[in-house]
Amino acid sequence: MNDGEFASPYRGYDVLHKQDTPSWNEQTRKVILERLQQVPPRRFFTAEEWLLLEALCESLLPQPDRPTDPVPIAPWIDDRLHRGERPGFRYADMPSDDVAWRKGLRGIEEESRMLFGQSFAALAPDEKDEVLRRICRGEVRGQAWSALPPARFFYAALKEVIAIYYAHPAAWSEIGFGGPASPRGYVRLGMNEVDPWEGREQSESKASDG
Repeated sequence: MNDGEFASPYRGYDVLHKQDTPSWNEQTRKVILERLQQVPPRRFFTAEEWLLLEALCESLLPQPDRPTDPVPIAPWIDDRLHRGERPGFRYADMPSDDVAWRKGLRGIEEESRMLFGQSFAALAPDEKDEVLRRICRGEVRGQAWSALPPARFFYAALKEVIAIYYAHPAAWSEIGFGGPASPRGYVRLGMNEVDPWEGREQSESKASDG
């Protein structure tokens, strides 16, 4: 990698090496492999909204170290909304999730066109960042925000993007997380303690899976 690019301190560690060990039972293995192999298709968003959503995900959580095989994020947002799954709570000043996402994407597009005269998906990375900074600060002019708090939507979107990213095995490997340990479980739970089958930083001995 070039200077300045992200490099995981757990390079060489792959949580999927655990799939045939006592760490994972059949149900655990099934759920994890489904996330890898059965990425849901677009069913909720329109094609135009989908392009915008993908651009938003790429801006909120860039993946320069995975140029050809990024962790999919937009499909799982779309899938949750298609299935009508909700977080179990809603802020009083926010509409329902399905409405919030549609209005939020429309608001991003409106700000992008007013600021730079182009669709958000077509902007350069620094221009996208400027659009999102203004939304985060509430410095907006688009009509979509009249019924949607811009900062609230921004942080809700950011939270969901991050949660989906770190539910993926590639992200677990990146941070040295051993993933779900069922049925084995974790034993060493103290500060800076790791079990032998967890990832270790590159300067330490290689992780083993005993």
